[in-house]
Amino acid sequence: MLKTDIGKNYEQAAVQYLKKSGYKIIGQNYRLKIGEIDIIAKDKKTLVFVEVKYRQSKEFGTPAEFVTIQKQNKIIKTALFYLKQNNIESDFRFDVVSICGAETEHIKNAFSPKTSKYYF
Repeated sequence: MLKTDIGKNYEQAAVQYLKKSGYKIIGQNYRLKIGEIDIIAKDKKTLVFVEVKYRQSKEFGTPAEFVTIQKQNKIIKTALFYLKQNNIESDFRFDVVSICGAETEHIKNAFSPKTSKYYF
């Protein structure tokens, strides 16, 4: 199986997880030259930009730890462009869905455009 296929499978698993948690999925794989957002969803009235990370094991750290500051900044820039492009003025946040083996962890408000620091 190709790496992109594996990624898509885990993104779909994250979509199902979010739907079961009451989220409405707005879009997937929003891509620009500056970055990509895996999932765009609504949690009640809040727009949520979700990064999905998968690892087979935690041997080298949790999947969420691989959402580097550089990756966070790309996601933030892409999300801000999305908001501007779609003329959206609403609350928003950045979540990470971390999948390791059969374990799924949803980290709400994992990072912020104000600080771009980890909150794990």
